[in-house]
Amino acid sequence: MSNELYVPKGTTADPHYALDIDPKLAGWTHSSLRIVELEAGGSHTFTTGDSEWIVVPLSGGCTVQVEDEVFQLLGRESVFASVTDFAYAPRDARVQIASGAGGRFALAGAKCERRLPARYGPAPEVPVEQRGSGNRTRHVRNFASADAFECDKLIAVEVITPGGNWSSYPPHKHDEHRPGEEAELEEIYYFEIDGPNGFGYQRVFPSREGGSDVLAEVRSGDAVLVPDGWHGPSIAQPGHDMYYLNVMAGPGETREWRICFHPDHTEGYR
Repeated sequence: MSNELYVPKGTTADPHYALDIDPKLAGWTHSSLRIVELEAGGSHTFTTGDSEWIVVPLSGGCTVQVEDEVFQLLGRESVFASVTDFAYAPRDARVQIASGAGGRFALAGAKCERRLPARYGPAPEVPVEQRGSGNRTRHVRNFASADAFECDKLIAVEVITPGGNWSSYPPHKHDEHRPGEEAELEEIYYFEIDGPNGFGYQRVFPSREGGSDVLAEVRSGDAVLVPDGWHGPSIAQPGHDMYYLNVMAGPGETREWRICFHPDHTEGYR
């Protein structure tokens, strides 16, 4: 199995980002993810270029300035504590993130064409759903799903999988353009595990000959790339809840999340 899809914590770090995955590194065309860590009183400035970005507090709060607009993000203590507010920055803009108390912030990005307005996303308006049942139960925070928040290409959601449970199940894929049935989307999974020494597992397996194939043991700060293939399950260690941030985008003209479930794993589930 290829390890190129597994991105351990620190392997893409640079002076600006604790994690930096762009289309060139991933070998695809649209999806990006960066993690910014700020000390108390710290700030980070970047230009959005040809991509739209959402600033998502992982821990702590911050001020996000997009050109002349300023958004105050209350953030949260940790990804396991609650949903969070967020800020959207369009392409071709200058953005500054500043944090008085310090914190960690995800930048979910996607190469796009339209320049939409900068906006604030309030935490109380984030749709939250319980998906699955029994040991397949997980909690999905659809803060930037295709039907919850307008973007040009970017789709982003958070998932909390209770310790011992499976999520991203049944295995599913979105690597073909089939109108009304499946959308072509590149996907990044970014993981955090609750508690010291916690871990989880992520599986990606081929949907076509020579396709993506990885089984990774993941810990806080790790990421897994899904350019194609069936992905799932995501498995949380008993006693340790697992968080992941999903960042998706693709070349389709319509921004939509349409997936195909693996036919061998759906009986008795759906």
